[in-house]
Amino acid sequence: MVAETKHNAFLNEEIDRRAVPALKTHKMVLGEGGENLFAAGVADMDFKAPPAVLKAMQDRLEHGVFGYETIPDGLMPALINWQETQHEWHLEPAHILRAPNILNSLAIAASLFTDENDGVIVQPPVFFDFFDILRENNRRIISNPLILKNGRYTMNFDELERHAAEPRNKMIYLCNPHNPVGRVWTKPELQKLGDICKRHNVLVVADEIHADITFKDYKYTPFASLGPSYADNAITLISPAKSFNIASCCSAFTIISNNTRRKAFQIENSRLTVNKNNAFASVAMQAAYTAGEPWLKDVLYYLEENVSLVREHLKHTPNIKLIEPEGTFLLWIDFRGLGLTPDDLTAFLRTKAGWATTRGQAFGVEGNGFARLNIACPKARLYTALIQLSNAVTGVD
Repeated sequence: MVAETKHNAFLNEEIDRRAVPALKTHKMVLGEGGENLFAAGVADMDFKAPPAVLKAMQDRLEHGVFGYETIPDGLMPALINWQETQHEWHLEPAHILRAPNILNSLAIAASLFTDENDGVIVQPPVFFDFFDILRENNRRIISNPLILKNGRYTMNFDELERHAAEPRNKMIYLCNPHNPVGRVWTKPELQKLGDICKRHNVLVVADEIHADITFKDYKYTPFASLGPSYADNAITLISPAKSFNIASCCSAFTIISNNTRRKAFQIENSRLTVNKNNAFASVAMQAAYTAGEPWLKDVLYYLEENVSLVREHLKHTPNIKLIEPEGTFLLWIDFRGLGLTPDDLTAFLRTKAGWATTRGQAFGVEGNGFARLNIACPKARLYTALIQLSNAVTGVD
C-alpha cells in the first residue's frame, strides 16, 4: 500500500455512508444482500466536504431562520474567480444562469433547441443519463463511439463529420472531462470538434461537471474558453458537486453567451419554476469556491495515489487492464480478458470479488466487458477490494 502522508491522513477516515440514506450504499443500488459489498458505483466521494464548507453550513444553520432567500452577494464573484484562476476562463456575470442540477439543463437544452425525433450526437461509452434524457424527450440518439487504440480513447472525427452533416442532427452532448473513460480532452481535440459543429450548425452542450478533477500533466480546457465563436455555439454546464463532494446540497450553473439562446433558457427556467434558491446550497457553493482549494489539492494528491495503487495491483492480476485516467475519480477497467459475458462479469464482480461497480454496458454497448470503478474512498478499503479481486480471478478463497 501507499504510505500515509500529510496530504492524505484526513482522507483515510472511514465514514459510515449507511448512517444516512446515501445512494451509493442504498439497497436500491446494492440490491438485496449487498450491504457488505465494496460500494464503488455511484459517482461521489467517501470523504467529508471541505472544512470551510462544513463551517459555512453550520453558521447558516445556527442563524435559525430559513425563509425565502436571494443569491448571496458573494456566490457569483466566487464562481467567476474560481474559473478565472483555476481554468483561465473569464465568465461574464450576465451569461450565468442558475440550475437545480446539470441533468436538468441537459434536458432543457434538448427540449428547447431540438425538435422531437431530431438527432443528438453522443460519444459512447459515455455517461448513461445522456441516453435516458434523450429517450425520455423523444430525441434520436446518434452514436459516435470513441476509438480505443493501445489503451487510450480518442474521438472519431471522421464519423462525427458525417453525423454532423445530417440536417436533423442538431446537437451534441460533450462530456469534458469524459465519464467514464477518464479522458481530459485537449485544446486541439476540442477545437476540431467545435469546428465540425460550427460548420454544420450543431449546438455543443458541454457537461463539464468533472472539470476540477484532473491529474498532473493534464489540463482541463472549458469548451467555451476556446474563443467567442466557440462560446457562441455552446451551452456549458458546471457545478461544484463532484469537485467538493456536495452533490446533495448544491445546485448548478448554465453558461450561455449567445443572447438568443440564453433568453430562451431564462424563459424556460421561469416557466418550469426551477430558478429558486436553497440557503444551504448557496453557502456551500460559495465556501467551496472561496476556500476549498487546499482541500481539493489534497484530494487530487490522494486520488493519484489511489490510481497508482490500482495500477500496480492490476499489473499482477491476469486478464484485467486499467485504462489510464487523465482525470475524474472514476476508473474504466477492461475485464474483457476474462472472457465473460456482460451479465456474467457483473455476477462475478459481485459474488466472487464482492464489488458493486457500475456495469460497463450502462454506458453503451461499447462498454461491454468493462466496469467503472469509483476510487474516491479510503486507501485501506480500496486495497482490501483489490485483494478480493485478485483472489477471485486466481480462485483463491
